[in-house]
Amino acid sequence: MIHTLSQAQEAIALLKKLIAIPSFSKQEDKTGDCIANFLEEKGIPFQRVKNNIWATNKYFDSQKPTILLNSHHDTVKPNASYTLDPFDPIEKDGRLYGLGSNDAGGCLVSLISTFLHFYDKSELKYNFVLATTAEEEISGREGLEMIIPHLPPIDFAIVGEPTQMQMAVAEKGLLVVDCVTRGKAGHAARNEGENAIYKAMRDIEWIRNYEFPEVSEMLGPIKMTVTIIQAGSQHNVVPDTCTFTVDVRTTDKYSNEDVLLVLKNGLLSEVNARSVRLKPSSIPLNHPIVEAGKSLGLTTYGSPTTSDQALLDVPSLKMGPGDSARSHSADEFIYLEEIEKGIERYIEILEKIV
Repeated sequence: MIHTLSQAQEAIALLKKLIAIPSFSKQEDKTGDCIANFLEEKGIPFQRVKNNIWATNKYFDSQKPTILLNSHHDTVKPNASYTLDPFDPIEKDGRLYGLGSNDAGGCLVSLISTFLHFYDKSELKYNFVLATTAEEEISGREGLEMIIPHLPPIDFAIVGEPTQMQMAVAEKGLLVVDCVTRGKAGHAARNEGENAIYKAMRDIEWIRNYEFPEVSEMLGPIKMTVTIIQAGSQHNVVPDTCTFTVDVRTTDKYSNEDVLLVLKNGLLSEVNARSVRLKPSSIPLNHPIVEAGKSLGLTTYGSPTTSDQALLDVPSLKMGPGDSARSHSADEFIYLEEIEKGIERYIEILEKIV
């Protein structure tokens, strides 16, 4: 049994400080300062670019493979259903309430604690890089993506997101597509014009029914959902344009570029992707870190949600304390016990390979 009670208490104290500091995406400078101060107090050298902070273990050796421990310190804005102060870290009935406590503060402080555990060990088989990053909630370009070129070469990564400490060995990618259907304006009282809404309906029905032939073993089928539609200016004018947005959750069976080409070939509308950079990600089931988790009784699954894994070009495992179902919810919380057990499990799984 790894004794993590004092480590958990320290991690929880740090999490309370982070909760008390508003850190919406692109506004994480103060939580960045908090994390920097924490590392300074520990005597750990670190680097910072904007609101991203990273550090390497004391005996970093460029001849050894390197593990990235990553999680984010930005949050979404609190939703209207909050009954508690989202920035007041309330501890009650074994829970810690506060915005970002579950997504992904508990993961972040648990990974920081795990990094500290291995920081000054001299005979490790692997190096460690800790990266606490920004803009994850908006898939921004000034988060993990910005600092990857500054990091040493990474062999594999653990990305801290709430998974109840089970192993998400694959994750769907995200493709957001904006479509424009064009018609011709006319008076609604006469048989004039060409209704762009009717033309868009054909495409929307195609999206609703289309099935990609290849289905991922871990992630299932690609899922496409029309989530926004806009058309028309007033009741008596036939609309000449209709715009709609499609949320596409991609899998390892197709690249985002391939999926975009299928849409362009299948739709009458103009099709434009906002980005193709949020790729599906995975780690082989026979990877040493996955095998180590299995030996501890952990389960594997494919995650339908997107995280900073999408920005990594190396095998990555998504895993952390907390429950994804609580993310972005009103009166968000994490169980204190989850943090203690999360630190313990991170250390257990890593000690099997390092």
